[in-house]
Amino acid sequence: MAEKAEAFHSGFIALVGRPNVGKSTLMNAVLGEKISIVSRHAQTTRNKITGVWNGENCQAVFLDTPGMHKPRSKLGEAIRQATMDALSEVDIIVFICSCVDPMGAGDRYILSLLKDKKVPVILVLNKIDLITREELMKKVVQYSKMYDFSDIVPVSAQQAENLDTFLSVVQKYLPEGPKYFPDDMVTDQPERNIVQEIVREKLITRTRDEIPHAIGVFTEEFSERENGKVYIRCTIYVERESQKRIVIGKNGSVLKEAGKEGREEIQRLIGAPVFLDLWVKVSRDWKNKDYILRELGYKEHK
Repeated sequence: MAEKAEAFHSGFIALVGRPNVGKSTLMNAVLGEKISIVSRHAQTTRNKITGVWNGENCQAVFLDTPGMHKPRSKLGEAIRQATMDALSEVDIIVFICSCVDPMGAGDRYILSLLKDKKVPVILVLNKIDLITREELMKKVVQYSKMYDFSDIVPVSAQQAENLDTFLSVVQKYLPEGPKYFPDDMVTDQPERNIVQEIVREKLITRTRDEIPHAIGVFTEEFSERENGKVYIRCTIYVERESQKRIVIGKNGSVLKEAGKEGREEIQRLIGAPVFLDLWVKVSRDWKNKDYILRELGYKEHK
């Protein structure tokens, strides 16, 4: 009598948490590829990025959601809504906290949103490389009193520490289900979306605290030329002329450096030579303009 094949397990997992706790770093570390942009600035992730991890007889589809925050514009509302949408369509929720940050109102707000969810909620305490074991245990006790988590996993996404434990815990809660994506697919993001996220990351890194949230990037053209080179043209939206000067830099230095680094990363990603053409455009209060938000891939919110 033939052995019954082991059932396949799969599911969607939302990564949620306050801005800058390491959601994107964790997903990139788990996948072994950079599909979600990372910087020290809060709210770097604006769209809901999907990453696919394949284990033995299972598949986990991670949704890297934007950091939860109080909306102050239509863009802010679209970012918040992306996270709320993710919470309503997943099989597992992973709540990520930074060990080096005190528990705050933002954590309590997110936990209040999770109370009615009927799916497992896993707490990930990130950045354990920056605290002592005693401090970590205090964090575990503190968060355990706030919510009845299905599991608690301490990790360091930056140092790739304890990721195997995290993945084994995720597998434990995956329901039976189909293989949603082929084995060689790491993300469902179109290449042009990944390109604009890479360009935005390079600019955010260089403009430091001056204008990170004023930058929006849209890929206007993505086409292969006869010489085999891929031509990519991106428009960089800023809100004021002064911000445009900062993004361009003295003698174009900031834009050139960001373009060079972005081009090199995009070439590694697509495996072809790239001509990256960057243009900066001033659009006052673009974060509240529906047509620009639609261009950038956000839903329109009334």
